[in-house]
Order: sequence, then C-alpha cells, then structure tokens
Amino acid sequence: MSTPEKLALREKLCYGCGDFASVLYWQTFTVFLPIFYTDVFGISAAAAGAVFLFSRIFDGVNDPVMGMIADRTETRWGKFRPYLLWICVPFAIVGVLTFTTPAFGSTGKLIWAFVTYNVLLMLYTAINIPYNAMLGVVTSDSVERTSLSSIKFVGAYAASTIVSATLLPLSSALGHGHAAQGWQRSFIIFGLVAVVFFLMAFWGTKERIQPPKEQKTSVRRDLSDLFTNGPWIILLFTTFAMVLFSSIRGSMVVHYFKYYVGSQTLALPFMGGTRVYSFESIVSAFTFTGSITSVIGVLLLAWLVKRIGKKSAFILLFAVSAVCTSAFYLLQPGQLPVMFVLQAAGSITGGPLAALVWAMFADTADYGEWKHGRRATGLVFSATSMGMKIGFAVGAASALWLLSLIGYQANVAQTPEVRQGLVLLVSVIPAVFGVIAIGLMFLYPLNTRKVNEIEAVLNARRTRPGAASGGS
Repeated sequence: MSTPEKLALREKLCYGCGDFASVLYWQTFTVFLPIFYTDVFGISAAAAGAVFLFSRIFDGVNDPVMGMIADRTETRWGKFRPYLLWICVPFAIVGVLTFTTPAFGSTGKLIWAFVTYNVLLMLYTAINIPYNAMLGVVTSDSVERTSLSSIKFVGAYAASTIVSATLLPLSSALGHGHAAQGWQRSFIIFGLVAVVFFLMAFWGTKERIQPPKEQKTSVRRDLSDLFTNGPWIILLFTTFAMVLFSSIRGSMVVHYFKYYVGSQTLALPFMGGTRVYSFESIVSAFTFTGSITSVIGVLLLAWLVKRIGKKSAFILLFAVSAVCTSAFYLLQPGQLPVMFVLQAAGSITGGPLAALVWAMFADTADYGEWKHGRRATGLVFSATSMGMKIGFAVGAASALWLLSLIGYQANVAQTPEVRQGLVLLVSVIPAVFGVIAIGLMFLYPLNTRKVNEIEAVLNARRTRPGAASGGS
C-alpha cells in the first residue's frame, strides 16, 4: 500500500448506512425515551433518571471490553465488519421489547425497563463499537476519513430526521388511541429497517488497515498505550463536555415544548389559514428542522476542514452553536419563528461536531501507532464511546433529577419553577458545557501539519517488506 486508497462513493454510502441504522435508536434514546418512560410507560422522572444513569454508565464501561474483543477478532471479513452481521437481528428484537409496556405494577415496570434497556444497550455496544472502529481501518487517508465520517453522519442525521418527523405521529397513528401499542408497533418497523441498513453496511465495505504483523496482543500494553496518548485524552474530555451539552438539552426538548411552549395558534403559509398546532406537531417540526440543517452542516464539513483544519473548524462551529443555544433563555412561548431560526443556525453548526470528533479520534489512533509502533483501533474508539455514553448518562439523568427535584409531575400543568427549569435546561446550562469544550479544544495538539506528518511516517512503515497491506 504505497499511497492511501481513495474510497468509491458507493463504499462511503454503504458505510453511512450503518449509522442510519444506529441512530434510529440513538435519536430515540436521547430525545424521546425520557418522555416515553415518564408519560407513556408510566415510571417517575426520578426512576427514569436512575435507569439512565446506571444503564449508560454500565454500558459505557463495557465499551473498552468490546473494543478489545473486536481488536482480537479474526475472520475472513476482518475484525469489525462481522459484528454488523451477527448482532443486527437480536438488536432489533430487543428494541421492540424495550418499547413494549407490560401490564405490570410500578415495581414490575421498573424491572422491565431496567432489564430491556440494559440488554438493548449491550447489543448496541456489540454492533456500534466495531462499526465506529471501521472508520480507522477502511482508509489511512486523513482527508478521506473526514469525508467518510461526514457521510457517516449524513446517514445519522437522515435517521434522526426520520425519527424526529415520524415517531410521535406514527406511534399515534399505529396506536389508535393506545399510546403504548403505537410505540411498540413503531419499533417493529424501525427494527426491520435497521436490520436492512446494517446488512448494507456489512456487504458494502472493506477493512484495509491492519495492526503491524509483529504486534503482540496485550491488554496491559494496549491500555498503557491508550492512557499515554495525550491527544486522545484531551479529545476525550472535550467530547465529554460536548456530549453533556447535547444530552442535557436533547433529553429535555420534548418536555420543553409540551410544558413550556404548548399548543400554538398559527397562520402558516400554504397551510390553509389559521389553525391550532399541537405540541407534538411543533416538536416534530422543530427536531426535523434540526436534523435537516445538521445534514447541510455535515455536507459542508469537508469543505471547511480543507480550508481551516479540524481543530479550528471545531472551535468556530461550536462557538456559534453554543450562542444559539444560550439564546433560548430569552424566548417566550409564543416566539416560535425565533426558536426555529436558532434551531437551524445551532444545528447547521453543531450537527457537524460529532462527525468532526470521530474523524479526529481516528487521527489519535494513528498518533498511538506512530508513537508506540502498535495499533489498537477498537480500543481507541470503544474507550471514546465509553466516555460519550457516561456523558449522556450524566446529562440525561441530571436533567431528569432536576425536574423531579423542582416538582415535575407527568401530564399535568407545571409550576412556574418547573417551567423556568425547563428553559434553563435547554439554554444556559448546556451552553456552559459548550464553552468548556471549546476551551479544552485549544489544548489539542494534532493540527493539520502534525496529522500529515504522522500519516506520511505510517505510510512509509506500511510499505516496508513484511508490513500488513490490507484486509478482507
């Protein structure tokens, strides 16, 4: 392999199918599962917060284990791809069970939620950790990785758009007045779609980068290499703050529109005059707007990175997104046009951030190989995922606990204290974590010049006689 291999558009699109499948669930975890548990399934906000915190931390701790398992997997399809084939069907089945509401009492429901959600997250880890690690082994070209990550997140935001626009109306239509039945039937459909798209990602991609042939597997050495990888550590903490930003806000968006904004009487162009729009319609349109504009941002990401580099792009994009988020503190319930404008601006700049950091984590895997002469791609990505999941756990649980602390009760008019708390949870509080993430990124050392230097050294090593040259 004398030069990094350029990827065909077909392979990039197939890789993006994997994130489309994953985010059918991830978008639900971050935006809709809190409202499902409190207002449909029937457990308290405090209990839901406890389920989120324990389950996601436990799931996050499993990530490095899964990463090391994947690093040691040897099949004719490669190390990471086969998990897409093996796990997709069980994952879809447990997804349906998670969104099934049994006819149990409060204790039985809590146990059901705890067991099904934990099993679902374990299967999510088993399929998603190897999938994300593929970003580091499909190509060694840093620019191609940014492009691949961008398409990956086009798939993610396409799924996010579909979930945002359809889940609440679909569950209402399929339930025929029975909300629980509607949610269950919706996830039968989502599960079937996810299986098809995971299989497209499996069959349409190829692993090309392998660890050096002389590398001996050692858990102790792998962990030592990881925790002496300075760029990875800085990027991990940056990403943790970024995840708190998105998880706190995302987990409260539906509650914010249901209990703060409420139904609105609007006269919209081409919509047949003045009519009353339910909170479900408004929140679906709001999250749909965020998903669509995020796709636009992701499509522009490669262009921006080529001009100012990944680090500068992260700082610029996050600064705009954090300002747009904090501005929600100033808005009144009737200011829907301003809310939608801020959502669009914040998403077109905030949406590409996840695509950007995953491409940067692939660069830290290269840094580890450059520094130590060893590669553990699965561990790098899985330990990263662990940090992200813990961030999501802390963010969602903290938001739900705060709601419980200030007196939230499901499906009733909320007190002024709860309404003000919801405003803070979608504006100022997440924006603080955005500022922290931007500050940490200034410490990240892998600028464009350094990444290109590392890439050149690694490509030279891989052309030596006896070096690994490709995958299955």
